[in-house]
Amino acid sequence: MECCFSAKLSSPSYSSILNLQGFTSPAGRKLSKNSLHPQWLSSPLPKPFLQLNNKPNTFLYRHSSAISPLRTYRGVISAEAWDLGRFLKTIFFFNRPPSPAKFVESLFEKLSSPSPKEPPKAMEASSIVLVAGATGGVGRRVVDILRKKGLRVRVLVRNEEKARRMLGPDIDLIVGDITKESTLIPEYFKGVRNVINAVSVIVGPKEGDTPDRAKYSQGIKFFEPEIKGDSPEMVEYVGMKNLINAVKGSVGLRNGKLLFGFEDDILKELPWGALDDVVMGGVSESTFQIDRTGGENGGLTGLFKGVVSTANNGGFTSIRTRNFSEPEDLSAYDGLELRLKGDDRRYKLIVRTSGEWDTVGYTASFDTVGGQWQSIRLPFSSLRPIFRARTVFDAPPFNSSNVVSLQACLCLMFSKFEYDGKLNPSFVEGAFQLPLSSIRAYIKDPVTPRFVHVSSAGVTRPERPGLDLSKQPPAVRLNKELGFILTFKLKGEDLIRESGVPYTIVRPCALTEEPAGADLIFDQGDNITGKISREEVARLCVAALESPYACDKTFEVKSTIPFSEPFTVDPENPPPEKDYDIYFKTLKDGITGKEILDQSPVPV
Repeated sequence: MECCFSAKLSSPSYSSILNLQGFTSPAGRKLSKNSLHPQWLSSPLPKPFLQLNNKPNTFLYRHSSAISPLRTYRGVISAEAWDLGRFLKTIFFFNRPPSPAKFVESLFEKLSSPSPKEPPKAMEASSIVLVAGATGGVGRRVVDILRKKGLRVRVLVRNEEKARRMLGPDIDLIVGDITKESTLIPEYFKGVRNVINAVSVIVGPKEGDTPDRAKYSQGIKFFEPEIKGDSPEMVEYVGMKNLINAVKGSVGLRNGKLLFGFEDDILKELPWGALDDVVMGGVSESTFQIDRTGGENGGLTGLFKGVVSTANNGGFTSIRTRNFSEPEDLSAYDGLELRLKGDDRRYKLIVRTSGEWDTVGYTASFDTVGGQWQSIRLPFSSLRPIFRARTVFDAPPFNSSNVVSLQACLCLMFSKFEYDGKLNPSFVEGAFQLPLSSIRAYIKDPVTPRFVHVSSAGVTRPERPGLDLSKQPPAVRLNKELGFILTFKLKGEDLIRESGVPYTIVRPCALTEEPAGADLIFDQGDNITGKISREEVARLCVAALESPYACDKTFEVKSTIPFSEPFTVDPENPPPEKDYDIYFKTLKDGITGKEILDQSPVPV
């Protein structure tokens, strides 16, 4: 059933009522510039009716030629009559308002709380490292190193009994198979901030192997190989796609998560509505519109505009989203970034983690520079728990995994009031406008890898022209016979590089059971051959998680020890631990070895 609020449009009070504006499409749909009604984008904008349909949190604008445009304000407003109609409509617009008696009582309650004597609590972010392929030769060593560092570990395995026997009965595990998307339930990955993926297609000697795969693991002597179990396509490509999709929302994206804004002429909308001082007897009035040409490069932007007045003891305007139908999990990120054009005023952003109407809002104030487009970063750690303009010192820490709205519950506010009795030093009565092109969650700099993948040297070589295959590892020579193992490993790598997740791709040469400690050679371009111990690979994977120099890099690695020479370590005098950053700092962006393939002539 669809409801429509209408009124006698010549009435001044209903002109104010219709100033309450939110905009969205049916839930989840993105709107392009072309899909928006041209008269919605015009300036000044008409006041559309607010239409509700039978879908929760869905409200649409319908243009009517009878609706007068938003009035233009000049100078300072004088006192006006309080608008009961706009007050009631404000209550009705937002989800689950309280009873009128409770709402009015809470809003007009006298502000009384002690002056701040201690800083608000800092946010505490959980951090779990997921190890996929945790029962393999590299994976189980990764788990051991992470535990010794005191990090929280969760493993993704196919065989629970084997995993508990190998890693201990108390291991935090997910039983799943990356080749079967249905087994990778998103809820299992809550709290995961980093992934080390050591999953690989199983290769073994045709003649058979020992129960502990000793022939395969030793990595030196050659045995005629074959694929055991799932195909390379299913493990290295389909499995990679499934794993990335399962963890992407949890580990975060390098460029952040867009909550509202315009990207490539596509609008990611939020259900904004005006929440002004009319709820406290004031006469200030604001709206949120789409400006077709007011963006940074002459394109689309949102526009928070209105008039603020201190008449009737008022003094604030704000736009606030309705409660999200599903809370936003922003725990992979460090804060919110607003891209806006300043006007020398100070504003507030309020984020709510509770669906209740009148509750604590986690708040940050920010100053803007007049006439300049700027990016305002507000770390979650800087958000103050505020209730009715007072700091709440015993409030729980901000929970970035459960954002329900922006006033957030995102809210963007221009107010005379700061916190705890202080006033906004840049407050001026009258008309204002704040172009807002985007709100996104961001990962703070320096960005470190969130997804470390153990691939293989040689992945670009099977298709490389002029290569002497006799000097190449068996997997390169036998790529076709082994189900195009390296071809699909490369396709899996490409999925990671295209995912937007901060990553490191490690391409070890032949893996051995020798101890770590030998000197290493890092290279890029997929040219080297040699050997390296699984223990060494596990160590550098863990080190990569903490290094910005490893972020978004692809590289090959081997030890300096020739195949013909075994490497041993004196337990009484082990080699010193490596500073892997020395190696990571030598790596360059964008080098994968595919450059040679891209330059190769195409056969006629």
